[in-house]
Amino acid sequence: MTPIDQQTILITGATDGHGKGLAVELVRCGATVLVHGRDQARIDRTLDELGREARSATVRGYRADFASLAEVRALAADLLAREPRLDALVSNAGIGTRVPEGGRMTSRDGHELRFAVNYLAPFLLTRLLLPRLRESAPARIVHVSSAGQQAIDFDDVMLERDYSGVRAYCQSKLAQIMFAIDLAEELAGTGVTTNALHPATYMPTKIVPSPISSLDDGVQATLRLVAEPSLDEVSGRYFDQTRERRADPQAYDAGARRKLRALSEQLSGL
Repeated sequence: MTPIDQQTILITGATDGHGKGLAVELVRCGATVLVHGRDQARIDRTLDELGREARSATVRGYRADFASLAEVRALAADLLAREPRLDALVSNAGIGTRVPEGGRMTSRDGHELRFAVNYLAPFLLTRLLLPRLRESAPARIVHVSSAGQQAIDFDDVMLERDYSGVRAYCQSKLAQIMFAIDLAEELAGTGVTTNALHPATYMPTKIVPSPISSLDDGVQATLRLVAEPSLDEVSGRYFDQTRERRADPQAYDAGARRKLRALSEQLSGL
């Protein structure tokens, strides 16, 4: 792998919680960190805080709301125009299980909101940034998923029947893992690896009402997938913190992954 202090790393959802904690660790290592968020004021505050940690490292900010595929496309275009290399992409941005009164929520494109933000937006962003990652190889893609997983019902992916925030969240997180495995097969031999992990159980972030693990537990588990040299050839795996685990059985169903890929390409306009 490229020495960490020579790497440029994009972290989505990096203005608070787990993403921000990871950004702090990476700037302390000397990496150039690209901070994504959906609110410019919070991005600016995060850049200011990271700047005090950075020493010789560099930090830059990028704004996009993952509830809009148009904004994801604009984000990718901005990144490709401004960043000559990209050594790692950490897909961390997401929303949790809690749903306000009124029930089922949709994105600006009309897709179920958790599927859109937690999975479809990072799917599109990854696809659009893949040429730059391949040019920068060795490179890594890390999908911040969850141990909470539920098989996708391809007859009702948008959960128009029997909606629940928990079900929506769990299927979106399984979709991330399926994408990681599918992409690993495609990228074999390119020097770009792709893995997914459950960073920790109920970290103290804004989407978790009753924390169990510390934020640092999740940060260190994710940092390992980004920066551990011994993982250079490891791809298409799912980790529970630092231990490799089996995900939901649907993740290993090649037919289900093909269905998800075709649906994702259709919905994202690829």
